[in-house]
Amino acid sequence: MAIASNRRILLASLIGTSVEFYDFYIYATAAALVFGPQFFPARDPAVQLLASYASFGLAFFARPLGAALFGHFGDRLGRKSTLVASLMLMGGSTVAIAFLPTYDSIGWVASALLCALRFGQGLGLGGEWGGASLLAVENAPRGREYRWGMYPPLGAPVGFVAANGLFLLLGTMLSDAQFQAWGWRLPFLASAALVVLGLWVRLKLTETPTFSDAAAHDALARVPIADLFRRHARATIAGTAGVVACFALFYLTTAFALSYGTTTLGHGRQVMLGLEIAAVLFLAAGVIVSSMLADTRGATTVLRWGFFGCVVSGVTMGPMLGAASLGVVFAWLALSLFAMGFTYGPLGGWLPSLFDPAVRYTGVSITFNLGGIVGGALAPIAAQALALRGGLSLVGTYLIAAGILSLGGIMLLAGPRVRAR
Repeated sequence: MAIASNRRILLASLIGTSVEFYDFYIYATAAALVFGPQFFPARDPAVQLLASYASFGLAFFARPLGAALFGHFGDRLGRKSTLVASLMLMGGSTVAIAFLPTYDSIGWVASALLCALRFGQGLGLGGEWGGASLLAVENAPRGREYRWGMYPPLGAPVGFVAANGLFLLLGTMLSDAQFQAWGWRLPFLASAALVVLGLWVRLKLTETPTFSDAAAHDALARVPIADLFRRHARATIAGTAGVVACFALFYLTTAFALSYGTTTLGHGRQVMLGLEIAAVLFLAAGVIVSSMLADTRGATTVLRWGFFGCVVSGVTMGPMLGAASLGVVFAWLALSLFAMGFTYGPLGGWLPSLFDPAVRYTGVSITFNLGGIVGGALAPIAAQALALRGGLSLVGTYLIAAGILSLGGIMLLAGPRVRAR
């Protein structure tokens, strides 16, 4: 019975973040491939793409608001019910995008509706990752916190393969005209099935022992976000900075690389999607290896390796991603995503270790999503602008800066230990 319960907990922590990343990836892919002409008409295709990326980044600014909102209820009412609510908002917003009319049909209202749903998507996402991490870590056996904590990060490669695999499949079945006209809507519609599965798993869960114990001893914070900034300011700053490299690596090796490879470099869309799907397997490997090492070597050491890898990725971006050889392009994608696994895998256990149970949902959600603004929301926009001005080598400086910033974040702390209970 305990084994079945453990499997349900780990599946619940995995499925929610898989839906989260699936939703984000299909939007990122659609933003790179179709949303410009569909929702943001302009004479200059570069301006269209920038507007599309801006709508993509909008969710990152909604995520801290969602983190504060869902974090409050997660720390006051419990992890389970809050995770159910965040999944419903996140998934509902994604499915609704499938039914949006385009700019040609209703003008600027289409652009506004897309941005509103993207904001709703980000609001729900703000409470998802942090709650899923706590669901895993607060139920983990002693000494296995990081191995259990890797399940939410593993939602990234699962969601990515599902999202881009579906786009790749559609590319083989539909003509470009069909894909532009209606085919891009199908991945958003398919999100409904994943949301239903996630709800079915989560509604069967019980509350985590950590929250139940805190509630029983009247140790819950009245206003978690106020307690967070009053008593955990240093940890909040460190955690936020520590997340930046992870987001920067991911969105530059996926959304930006896909767009740059298909438009500027002239590679086929199907080819680039295939390379991305194969390379993301290295992300999964990095998450698994780094999480296992974090339980034995310590999360801080493993994160340092990942941040160094982010710097190396930035240095090699120009000559490798810009190479004519697809083999060299794939090598850069694979190495960068493997390095991202080392910046990402330990976060599932490391961020909860920074905060007391009374403010942990809020703390993990706030730091993860604030770091996402710097590393993720700005990354494709800044990269596109830098590429137009100075090419890929200049874009690589963004990754170098992200790695250094994250390294500075963990240096603020003296090796935090896991204290999930």
